[in-house]
Amino acid sequence: MSIGQIISIIIGLILIGFILWWFFAPHKENTGEATVVDDEQTATIVVNGGYSPSTVVLKKGVPAQVNFDLKDSTACLSHVVFEQLGVNEDLTKQPITSVNIPTDKAGTYNFACGMDMFHGKVIVK
Repeated sequence: MSIGQIISIIIGLILIGFILWWFFAPHKENTGEATVVDDEQTATIVVNGGYSPSTVVLKKGVPAQVNFDLKDSTACLSHVVFEQLGVNEDLTKQPITSVNIPTDKAGTYNFACGMDMFHGKVIVK
């Protein structure tokens, strides 16, 4: 085996390892808390190459709104879908799009982009 072949194999193994880590390794989720003002709570999620924070925690029993602040208008991130709530919002119509979240019972509401490539969740506790 020549040096060139050995280097190619090493680079290939490194790339395979990186791809496996990128898709299958657990990644740290950033979590945000809602702000409660006058018996209403709001949380803002910035949409820019993904969702930040990707997890929002809401207080049970306090009316809640999650605001999506669109900074990246790629086709995939132009919609947010809460399948459990029957919500499919176009984020390009206004700078900030609000989604009302039911807080009458504890639970988790998953959301995703229109192509189901980027994910997040809202936790009511």
